Amino acid sequence: MEAESQKSDPPAQALPSAGVTPDVVPRRRRAGWLGEGARVLVFRAPRWEGLDARPLTLAVLVLASYLAAVLLQWSWAVEPARLQWTGFLSGWIDVALTGWLCWVVTRSARTGDGPRPSTATLMALLWSASLVSAMVEGLLHPGLSAALGPEAGWAASLQWSAWLVPMAWAGLVQIVLLWRVAQGGVARVAILLITPIPLVIGGYLAPTTYWITEPPPDAAAEVGLPLTDEVINTQSQLLATALAGLQAPRPGRINVYAATFAPYASEDVFMRESAVVARTMRERFGADGRLVELVANRATSSTLPWGTPANLRQTIQRMAAVMDREHDVLFLHLTSHGCADGKLANDTWPLQTEPMTPELLKRWLDEAGVRWRVISISACYSGSWIAPLAGDGTLVMTAADADHTSYGCGKRSELTFFGRAMYEEALRKTWSFTEAHAFSRKVIEVREQEAGKSDGFSNPQISEGAGVRGVLERLESELSGKHAE
Repeated sequence: MEAESQKSDPPAQALPSAGVTPDVVPRRRRAGWLGEGARVLVFRAPRWEGLDARPLTLAVLVLASYLAAVLLQWSWAVEPARLQWTGFLSGWIDVALTGWLCWVVTRSARTGDGPRPSTATLMALLWSASLVSAMVEGLLHPGLSAALGPEAGWAASLQWSAWLVPMAWAGLVQIVLLWRVAQGGVARVAILLITPIPLVIGGYLAPTTYWITEPPPDAAAEVGLPLTDEVINTQSQLLATALAGLQAPRPGRINVYAATFAPYASEDVFMRESAVVARTMRERFGADGRLVELVANRATSSTLPWGTPANLRQTIQRMAAVMDREHDVLFLHLTSHGCADGKLANDTWPLQTEPMTPELLKRWLDEAGVRWRVISISACYSGSWIAPLAGDGTLVMTAADADHTSYGCGKRSELTFFGRAMYEEALRKTWSFTEAHAFSRKVIEVREQEAGKSDGFSNPQISEGAGVRGVLERLESELSGKHAE
């Protein structure tokens, strides 16, 4: 607190009446407003002494709050974004309602009965709390994104919570602060009735938007999957042709039937990884003629069937019908963002599809009667797929454990770290999935350290059933013998 005047001090928690001159209680430095805003944000009573909002105080707090909101929204943008200046023209009805409510509350407070801040001071406290809240969100959001992956891949309940909790908290903070000041029944009824209105308007009905997400100029503003008559007809033909073209198994050999599944249309890294895995399965495991690529991406909509759950299920059913289920192996590679709840993120807008889960995949494989399975999941938190899929006839490989993100799945990534190490490097030197996975773990750990991965080693996992181990050893022997000829 600044130097005190020679006059007597007011009580510690009371603000003098409006008639006291400014010299009696020094104005709190502007840095102190953030401290009082933080107190209000955790439902503590503000220290009214020295709080006297002047026009410059309000102007600084309002401008700082706008700047914080602009920067916060910019940090959330997942695409190149353009500043929308009209955003600064919205939200004023919220300010007007809150200002009017502050006026009603301060008018209800009687001199001598407790703190009676001015309307401007009460508004300034609310702005201060809002500014501190925005700063906290700005610090928390990158951490959540690093821990849980991109927000688009979060579970719906988590996305709702990330939006609803801050808004509900802000409402409670405002109600508690105004309730402390209000001393009349009418004012307190007004608090309960009016406080939710600006929150609902600003948070749900007409949220203030400062940034417009835009694709790069060379993308011709085209995002998502193209749902034209021509593309839809082509898609139905592509899947039918791919499934009808699956070749019968070669007798006396272990045949590999393979499918890739990339359901995230807005990031090309998954499309590229699907192509790399498919090429490796053709060239190294003889899957040419027995392979289907399922990729959700605008660039491949006229050449490859979309990566949708329905298409994956049909592919599994058809492959099971064609292959020799007693001897042949079905290989599946799934690549996308992963969620902490075990779901594989999907982005097929405007086509509505459900995320893949390990339980769903296992049910489809069981229904199709596939006996020998090799399943590869390249996604954050993919270790959670191990337990639901593991079994005597199954080998499951993942890019991470159940508690960590994988790496290399951003918009600027050419391939994920797992996809590159496993399918561009390791399986070019061996036909053993277990050896390739062990090699990839070591390579990925070094590369993640070099890249500065902040949330710990992704820790890729593997589980191999005793039954499938013998089948894969015979497959390795056949392939190595063939290449030695």
